[in-house]
Amino acid sequence: MAKVAFLGLGVMGYPMAGHLKAKGGHEVTVYNRTAAKAVAWVKQHGGRAAATPREAAAGQDFVFVCVGNDDDLRQVVLGADGALAGMVAGSILVDHTTASADVARELHAAAGEAGVGFVDAPVSGGQAGAENGVLTVMCGGDLSAYARAEPVIAAFARMCRLMGPAGSGQLTKMVNQICIAGLVQALSEGVAFGQKAGLDVEAVIEVISKGAAQSWQMENRYKTMNAGQFEFGFAVDWMRKDLSICMAEARRNGARLPVTALVDQFYSDVQAMGGSRWDTSSLVARLK
Repeated sequence: MAKVAFLGLGVMGYPMAGHLKAKGGHEVTVYNRTAAKAVAWVKQHGGRAAATPREAAAGQDFVFVCVGNDDDLRQVVLGADGALAGMVAGSILVDHTTASADVARELHAAAGEAGVGFVDAPVSGGQAGAENGVLTVMCGGDLSAYARAEPVIAAFARMCRLMGPAGSGQLTKMVNQICIAGLVQALSEGVAFGQKAGLDVEAVIEVISKGAAQSWQMENRYKTMNAGQFEFGFAVDWMRKDLSICMAEARRNGARLPVTALVDQFYSDVQAMGGSRWDTSSLVARLK
């Protein structure tokens, strides 16, 4: 059992912290910007709520963070009330935020100056993966820090791997989002085409999902896409945030992302339709 803090109790962080307590058996302190959510978590799971990231991190073996973006991350980790100000030398900071590789390297350096280990560890698997404790975790950082953190991360992960030095976890997550963008658009076009052609879309998917077209998106999203229901996962606003990170990195490293850039614009169409909080499978809506 370890002493653990978890900062950020959104749709991902709330269940992840719960698994650390229930499955991992760790002593968990939580912090959330909206304090009522931290109080609700403690009521459900036990543990303790803290008023600031620094207070939550004080004396902990591990501090986990899962917030919205680079700026949120800096606010929670750095500064007088940030997590690093409360962490002791030898402890480990694990960041599950999907953020830029640059901020991961920045926090790795800041943590190193404080004698703290750092792992950038974005996740894939969505809200359902977090709730069921079966996330995929892509990590960057020093081997020594990762080796200590991995058994704790295992409480909510079915796959966890060190991909390279600091920032490598975030770069791997970018590859993940690039692949998803193209898959969801292709599935949307397939579903919309099947509907226009007068086919039984459920029967079509049952057949083709056993062949080369199969994907997680097909298995988990075709029914709701076919029904025009989009309240089942990762929001369009967040996907556009992630794709903007991918495209900014591509501009730096010279990679070409024509399909990703196009799908990002399709998501802007969905936002204009009022779908900012719809899940990413809502790409099909703009085809109708």
